[in-house]
Amino acid sequence: MPSLDSPTSRRSHTRRFLHVVASPYYRYKHAKFIHAIRVALAMAASIALTTGVNIPHGVWASVTLLVVIGGLQHHGNIRKKAAERALGTLLGAGLGLSLIIVQAVFGSLLLTFVLMSAIAGACAYYAIGKAGYVALLTAITMVIVSGHGDLPFDVGLWRTANVLIGIVIALGFSFVLPQYATYSWRYRLADNLRECARLYAAILEGRPLDPEQVTRRFLVLSQRLVQSRSLMDSVAKEIDVPVSMLEEIQRLHRSILAALEMMATSDAGSARVLTADSSAEERAVRQTLLLMARALRFGRVGLLHAAAYELEVKPGIDVAHPQADMQGMHWLAMRLAEQVNRLRLRLIEIERHWNLEGAQPFFR
Repeated sequence: MPSLDSPTSRRSHTRRFLHVVASPYYRYKHAKFIHAIRVALAMAASIALTTGVNIPHGVWASVTLLVVIGGLQHHGNIRKKAAERALGTLLGAGLGLSLIIVQAVFGSLLLTFVLMSAIAGACAYYAIGKAGYVALLTAITMVIVSGHGDLPFDVGLWRTANVLIGIVIALGFSFVLPQYATYSWRYRLADNLRECARLYAAILEGRPLDPEQVTRRFLVLSQRLVQSRSLMDSVAKEIDVPVSMLEEIQRLHRSILAALEMMATSDAGSARVLTADSSAEERAVRQTLLLMARALRFGRVGLLHAAAYELEVKPGIDVAHPQADMQGMHWLAMRLAEQVNRLRLRLIEIERHWNLEGAQPFFR
């Protein structure tokens, strides 16, 4: 048996460490810590580069770096903000250099101030809208490059170059242990589906549910739902899926939570009716929720297809709508089964995109 200090043992520990660090789930659980290290390393690289070769006004590279990557941990967001930052920088730099030229040619600070104020007003007009970030950065970069129109032309050029250097460094370090929004979206959805399965099992088994505890559990579920909603734009860019498809998944997610909350907060008599008469299909809903959670957590897409047999529904066929005269808990149970199956089908439709692991082996 190799000792702890043997080369074999050290290699084993190194492989295990690299495996853990490379794990998307590990990066998801320690996202803040990894993001802090990434930004610290990027800042160190920016300082070393700009001061090492004595680039004038190098502080603006570090400022840009923090603007692009400081508050963004997901790779899709960083790429989007970097592209917007580059566009805003080029527009602002062009306007700033133009103001320096105007000042040099006409020698009128009043004219420069009027033009700068007009440009700032125009940028503010477009800053309240879809292209708001680009417009805001255009105005900021214009002031960085030109000052109040009284900076030398070469200073404006150096500041423009430093801003672009900061963008490049931020993009480069976004690939260091990247945190993809897709994984965060998947893991949050998986956590919610697993908790839904626990709640539904308690309802089917007739276990008493403490109202305060139920409120706290649904508060956590709702928070994850909101967090998932904020990730959708980045997820759509990372996996090339229409936002409308993710919106549909979000809607089904919300419907499942709403149905479960009504069932969990209903009176005990209604719960006993469902417990006594619960069908095999209703009990299979819990298993389907667990299978979907595992598919999202581990990338095992076959579990989504296996769930169809649990629900006795073939892929591509939705659960029938309940009859109009059905009431109470059974109606809610059928509605829940319908929404769960629809969510499963939507996940299957975009599986090739969100299943980033492909055919990797499954580890519990």
